[in-house]
Amino acid sequence: MARLDGKTIGVFVAEGFEDLEFWVPVMRLREEGARTLVIGLSHDKVTAKHCLTATPDVAASEVNAAQLDGLVIPGGWAPDKLRRSADVVRITRETHAAHKIIGVICHGGWVAASADIVQGMRVTGSRGIRDDMVNAGATWADEPAFRSGNVVWGRVVEDIPDFLRELVAALVEQTHR
Repeated sequence: MARLDGKTIGVFVAEGFEDLEFWVPVMRLREEGARTLVIGLSHDKVTAKHCLTATPDVAASEVNAAQLDGLVIPGGWAPDKLRRSADVVRITRETHAAHKIIGVICHGGWVAASADIVQGMRVTGSRGIRDDMVNAGATWADEPAFRSGNVVWGRVVEDIPDFLRELVAALVEQTHR
């Protein structure tokens, strides 16, 4: 039996997502037995920064955060589009309020900041969002990956292995609580 059997993990996607920050977590979570629910702004196929594509399973407007056991917010240019969606912000805020694990990497922190969940939290991500996160009330840490409360933070593509080790560990720990 895989460690995340029966769990549903939402993964946001939009045009310009970072290919590896989306696909590697999706594959790793599936390897652990989780069902990944790819959540887009619509049902339309989107193209990543480096030309891979993804087709959402559902639009954010169709998602009830209660159906998720966790959430992943990949980076790239997509978070700047995602954070403008009231439904994406709602899902992020409700998942956080339910103390479920949220994985955030690279520019994904923009979505977390727009959902107003980073105040007082230790965070990391792409250096390009540092000022935005600090201005949203977070404390910046230049480290590959770590957990701050129920949020797992990852810095950039090169840190995906560290990010996924921490994310999977957090989700497994949540499963056994």
